[in-house]
Amino acid sequence: MSTRSSDVLLERMMALHPKVIDLTLDRVWRLLGALGNPEARLAPVIHIAGTNGKGSTLEMIRAGLEGAGHLVQGYTSPHLARFHERIRLAGGPITEAALAAVLAECEDANGDAPITYFEITTCAALLAFSREPADFCLLEVGLGGRLDATNVIDRPALTVITPVSVDHQHYLGETLQEIAAEKAGILKRGVPCVVGPQEEAALEVIEDRAARLGAPLLVYAQHWHVWEERGRLIFQDEGGLLDLPLPRLIGAHQVMNAGAALAALRALGQGEAAHEAAMTSAEWPARLQRLREGPLAAAAGRAELWLDGGHNPAAGAALAEALDRLPPRPLYLICGMLKTKDVTGYMRPLAAQAEALHAVSIPGESATLSAAETAEAARSVGMNAAPADSVAQAVAEIAAAAPSARILICGSLYLAGHVLRENN
Repeated sequence: MSTRSSDVLLERMMALHPKVIDLTLDRVWRLLGALGNPEARLAPVIHIAGTNGKGSTLEMIRAGLEGAGHLVQGYTSPHLARFHERIRLAGGPITEAALAAVLAECEDANGDAPITYFEITTCAALLAFSREPADFCLLEVGLGGRLDATNVIDRPALTVITPVSVDHQHYLGETLQEIAAEKAGILKRGVPCVVGPQEEAALEVIEDRAARLGAPLLVYAQHWHVWEERGRLIFQDEGGLLDLPLPRLIGAHQVMNAGAALAALRALGQGEAAHEAAMTSAEWPARLQRLREGPLAAAAGRAELWLDGGHNPAAGAALAEALDRLPPRPLYLICGMLKTKDVTGYMRPLAAQAEALHAVSIPGESATLSAAETAEAARSVGMNAAPADSVAQAVAEIAAAAPSARILICGSLYLAGHVLRENN
């Protein structure tokens, strides 16, 4: 393998800073300056922050813009199966050659100076975007917003804040207000912001910062409304009413995400073709994704096999609601989670639906809970739970015992990425 292949470069970049996360923009500004400030040469940027729904909302905006004929770039994290997924150029994920080239250029410009993995790879993404033609560039915040490495665009075309809830307290603050203040750090003077459904405490923080910056807000339940009616999605704002298919992504939370995406598309001046495509063409792996092919799907036999990467209490509640929409089947969970998550808070909404939970550790993740710890957490919220050696073993055991089951692998995007690689 070449010393300048993307895998080797990414591995070296992991060693450039002793911390995985160290929130500040100083190192990013330094490297971007050394690269000639590629962040100043991007297509109009839509910058998206929030606790839940960022990726799904971004994907629906992307599908809508592409459905209207636009060239769209996108930056998301974390990746699931391969790093290349994080950097989407107009037409698809970045190629190995292009990725290796921008990573090598960032490595050379940075030298041995301290910089986190996310920071240097974000700089690589911005460099790649600056060299390719596009009509829009969608940037998803990695963590928080105010000090996130993506927060280097002076004047985006639009910002979006999806629902804010308590997560990553170690980095963002203990209270909802503190976390909302970090998310609201992406607001820019005079730049409109679409705001998804929020708890009142979070909304007050966002509205206060917007008022100080003169940033116009388009707030759910004030400036736009969305609801489900007779199997259709209805969206209404001051521009009128839209009657659309339900989003391809399943669940009441996806209806809300779709509303934010539609509000964003309307703010960007997009019309009917974009609205329709946002609902019908969006695809987002590991968001209640049905696995129909591959060795794990084959091992499931007649049982359904699903995958979801949600990992906090709000995601657990949204997942439980979405599962309720599916035709009834006995539900069996295969769950692996990180030590940094509210494990019982995530599991509690799912406890009433699940027949049993098979707990696994997440391969290759130092912060994983052990299978025994995850099983114990599940039992504490009333689930019948036991550890398993692997996802494959758990799928085989469930399929043998309950051939008509619905098997859901869940609890972590890192576990979801492992599953997608294993099932390839």
